[in-house]
Amino acid sequence: MAEKDIVIPLSKVLIAADGKTNNKYAELLGEEDIPILCVNRDTKKKRLMPFKILYDNNNNFYQKSGTWEYYLTGESYNKLKERSIVKNGSWEFEMPWGMKEPEFKKKDDDIEELDAATEEDIACFGDEYKTISRMTAEEKVSQLNKDRDRLEEILANPKAVPKSEIAEALVDTTKNAALINHAALENAIYHADDEAKKITQGLVDSTHDMVKSSAKLISDDIFGNDLMNTLVKKSNGTIIQHMTRVYLNGIAFLAYYNKLVSESSAIQKMRIGFASKYRDYYRELLPHVHADDFDLERVFLGGMRAIPPELFNKWAVGFLIHDIGKAAAVEYHEGEEKYNRQIVIDHVKQGYKSIMTKTNYPMEASLITGYHHEYYGDRDGYGYFRAYLTQYKKDNPHAKPDNCITYELEPILDYRAIAYFPAKVLEIIDVYDSVTDPNRVYRKAMKPDEALKMMREQFVEKHHKIDVILFDIFSKFINEKERLSKK
Repeated sequence: MAEKDIVIPLSKVLIAADGKTNNKYAELLGEEDIPILCVNRDTKKKRLMPFKILYDNNNNFYQKSGTWEYYLTGESYNKLKERSIVKNGSWEFEMPWGMKEPEFKKKDDDIEELDAATEEDIACFGDEYKTISRMTAEEKVSQLNKDRDRLEEILANPKAVPKSEIAEALVDTTKNAALINHAALENAIYHADDEAKKITQGLVDSTHDMVKSSAKLISDDIFGNDLMNTLVKKSNGTIIQHMTRVYLNGIAFLAYYNKLVSESSAIQKMRIGFASKYRDYYRELLPHVHADDFDLERVFLGGMRAIPPELFNKWAVGFLIHDIGKAAAVEYHEGEEKYNRQIVIDHVKQGYKSIMTKTNYPMEASLITGYHHEYYGDRDGYGYFRAYLTQYKKDNPHAKPDNCITYELEPILDYRAIAYFPAKVLEIIDVYDSVTDPNRVYRKAMKPDEALKMMREQFVEKHHKIDVILFDIFSKFINEKERLSKK
């Protein structure tokens, strides 16, 4: 039997008889860039992948019973054995050489994309995900461009298009963009960082163009009542519904916020009533700042101001892909039955890491992804970026933030502010959507007024998780939306 025809499950080599991982073999596989054979159980597609890429993404990947199976070929096995003897002076595993490669539908040696959707993917992202996951990179970009063109046609003469048709276009294009980005990132993790960034560059550019068009449409009709009804009818995947609703509501809220800041006296009223209504809340967040030094400008670095278009669009992209690392097992709001905190934390880490290392999305979008459950440092908060701040404070023990919220990146990166504006907005919208979600599994969906009451009690008064000023503005936004929907 030829060496190339022999394979052995990777787990048999890496997991010892006592159930523990043979870390020295795992290290050698990574150091020597030894490829492993990945086989899709359903489609029988196969691909050789460097062990290090898969291991860095998830060091237990070969132990999971999912769609993919992982093998060492005879050639890889011999290389690992040889390097182990040279480096460690020993080799503890003997391969059963009679083991043959499993049967494949395709007999050629072509290396194909890892693009098949699992049953769990379809359950939480909808039936469309199966089709999208099998698209080539070029086809994904082409679909995004078609969606952008569809929105641009509406923008050319929006008054001539029925509101229901605009709503349907926004839901369809947002849903497509979320699914395409998730599928593309699922594939990108199997590539080295530089290669992945090249592969996803067209995706990044086309997504940004599509988002720019949809954000303009949403901003022109902040309280479009057809949007959510259309979404519920057209999307059958719970996570994709959530991602789409959060994006649409997020853009609408940012547009509402811009209008409030630019065209009303609301901010001046907040400034006048700050000491009596808000100061005590923020003093607990910045206890080293004297009470007399607290005002609205201390909370919002540079003062509350409108969001310029370029920044608006970068944040919109972040809202769209904020849950890109989400898996079927994730529930949105802590306190649910079967809540698994580690799985929930992992979705933020995976999303942040994937966007940062595998794409050229703007830093603003990745930071939103990694920081949208920070909760002002509350113990219930989590996120990949939180670890960065913890390390920064260790390296700079005398650093003390002077502001609560920043619109720019630099003050959050060097700890001059403790929160990032779009992430604080997304925290509010994320929680609100999770508790009003009509597809909630374990509890009945709350009505808007019930959700706002619960959030104020649990996330503002009992725990300082979400921002109180932004929450007050959000409450006005929801109340106005509800008032108009009843007309």
